[in-house]
Amino acid sequence: MTSIVNFEGVWGVGDENPHCYLLTVDDFTFLLDCGWDEKFDKAYIDRLADVVPRVDCVLLSYPDPLHMGALPYLVSKCQLNCPIYATVPVFKMGQMFMYDWFQSHHNYDLVEHFSLDDVDSAFELITQVKYNQSIPMRGNGIGLNISAQPAGHMIGGTIWRILKDGEGDIVYAVDFNHKKERHLGGCELDKISRPSLLITDAFNASYRQERRRHRDEKLVAQLQETCRNGGNVLIATDTGGRVLEITHMLEQMWSTRESGLSAYSLCILSNTGYHVIHFAKQMIEWMSEKLTKAFDTLRTNPFSFKHLKFCHNLTDLSRLPSPKVVLASFPDLECGYSRELFVQWATNPKNTIILTSRTGPDTLARRLIDNPQIRTFKLLEKRRVKLEGVELDEHYRQKRAEQQQQLRIKEEVESSSDSETEEGLEAGKHDIIVLYEKAGTQGIFRSRKHHPMFPLHEEKVRNDDYGEYINLDDFDLSTMKEDSKENMDLQIPYEDDDLMEVEEAPTKCISQTVTVRVAAQVLFIDFEGRSDGESIRKIVEAMHPLRVILVRGSPTDLQAFADNIQTMTKAKVFIPGLGQVINASMESHIYQIKLHESLVAALPLQPAGNDLEVAWVDGCVTFPTDIIDDNLDEENRQVISSENKRDRDMATLNVVAKELAPPHQPVFINDIRLSEFKQVLSRAGISSEFNAGILWCANGTLALKKQDSGSISLEGPLSQDYYAIRELLYAQYAII
Repeated sequence: MTSIVNFEGVWGVGDENPHCYLLTVDDFTFLLDCGWDEKFDKAYIDRLADVVPRVDCVLLSYPDPLHMGALPYLVSKCQLNCPIYATVPVFKMGQMFMYDWFQSHHNYDLVEHFSLDDVDSAFELITQVKYNQSIPMRGNGIGLNISAQPAGHMIGGTIWRILKDGEGDIVYAVDFNHKKERHLGGCELDKISRPSLLITDAFNASYRQERRRHRDEKLVAQLQETCRNGGNVLIATDTGGRVLEITHMLEQMWSTRESGLSAYSLCILSNTGYHVIHFAKQMIEWMSEKLTKAFDTLRTNPFSFKHLKFCHNLTDLSRLPSPKVVLASFPDLECGYSRELFVQWATNPKNTIILTSRTGPDTLARRLIDNPQIRTFKLLEKRRVKLEGVELDEHYRQKRAEQQQQLRIKEEVESSSDSETEEGLEAGKHDIIVLYEKAGTQGIFRSRKHHPMFPLHEEKVRNDDYGEYINLDDFDLSTMKEDSKENMDLQIPYEDDDLMEVEEAPTKCISQTVTVRVAAQVLFIDFEGRSDGESIRKIVEAMHPLRVILVRGSPTDLQAFADNIQTMTKAKVFIPGLGQVINASMESHIYQIKLHESLVAALPLQPAGNDLEVAWVDGCVTFPTDIIDDNLDEENRQVISSENKRDRDMATLNVVAKELAPPHQPVFINDIRLSEFKQVLSRAGISSEFNAGILWCANGTLALKKQDSGSISLEGPLSQDYYAIRELLYAQYAII
């Protein structure tokens, strides 16, 4: 692979933060995912904003905030405007994720980072692709192609494969799952042999999963025990990813009499739960082969649920009879209905809290998983309450003042525009504005005084001996019935202006610290849908990559996984740090250099065919000296380089004086065919003919042969014809 490949970790390197990386192939830069989490880290987003101008293409792997959470912010605040690629399910479910994520925060806090309009604007830039579809890049990426491969884990999950003409491929595979599940098939990474570069994570490198059968039995037993004791069950899950696997499994349990669960309520509590299941019904072809065949044969949709109810707020949930099993978003318990239900239900020892995913560090769910012995938590509870009394009066006073200010500005704008348009106009007697015409400007056909009016075409009334003529078709009963039926079926379209805007009651956000004593049973049942450590090692060994970059994982797991890969495949493994640029090129002696202006101006370019020009360069490569400011701390030194810094750090090729340049043998550049050269000889008046692959010239005295190396030899006695043919032959080459 002769391309220069650089990798930069913007976030999610050396730790368990969300995924966000830069991959540069020659002069084309990919942004691999742009995740965000509940912390809304400003330092990360500032680093990402610095590199946005360099991004030529964005590749999204999964629809959750861990992989695309920062996309609305980048589009709305950082003016990201480049092609964004994602599969169809990632596009649809990603919108549901972002809507639910925004609304979950908006229900009790101010959301300053992005709005729902920003989400819509961001998703308008996404190009939806299918699996195994080859997409060519444009601009600086000519020659590059990308394709999406199934990754499992979530519907539409993607392993991105980047290929360049005539070179090895680059594979970006994170959070994949090789196992077949109820609604998804596994990935097929083992079919990709010897990629030049593999980018993967080490999040599960040392994790061992229990068998699927034991996991399902454990879940059913816990649901039965809790519901029979009169308690409620909270299952913390995501919006539109892993929730599909859980709902499909629970629907099967509720449909089985032996489980005894059909007597209890089952619901999904989410801002977008109904739409998520609705989209899932439309995307059966993206799911497992088993579900697809069952749908084709039985024509029954596996996501047409009979027992699952949809609740969009806590009021809807309170109407369902207890005991009940509730699937609520989000799995980290940091926002959404899952956090509200946790605060309400955790104090009851009859209830059960089931966590389905190991979320990011320092989240409430992760603390419950890592420290099960801690039963008391201090949580910051935020609520949105309606304004009352003085605050409500002050709110309406400010609103009236803003409306009056807007009305005043509008009147000023209208008055200024009216004064501009009324110049040269006057009002007629019938309130119709007419052009003012000076005396002497009227033509002979407008000499009479008249008033302008709108055109009116009166229909001529036909009369007979008995008065106005009657058209019998107007009284045809059959026609009247059809007309009345069409009028009844006619639906009058309405405009957006006709809709009455329902004003929300003014509210404010308040927060307080509460102490929650966890008396309910808290369990972690793994529904993450990722490959375990042993399987990941076998998959990497089967792929046998030449280079490996490890991202996202604890430092211990990263180092242990790197040692295993080096032992199994002898591949070179990189573990980048935050902001560190990794050169992952296959050739170690390839550099990007800048040509000095004086050198470019002095190049003796010669045409070499196919609209190409070549020149021999005698130059000297100079590398910039690194100047390190000792006053800068380590964190500031790791800030990602900008385009100006990259240009400054690039080596430069300077011109060398002719007297200092070493001598070199002439180089002949071109690929000449003897059949084409025969035509050249014919135009010059020299006779020639082929015999046994040899071109004989000058009455058979000179022979032109093409060697195995591609060069052409001229054999024969020295004569005037010999030198003439040699000059014609030299003229076909660019000699440098």
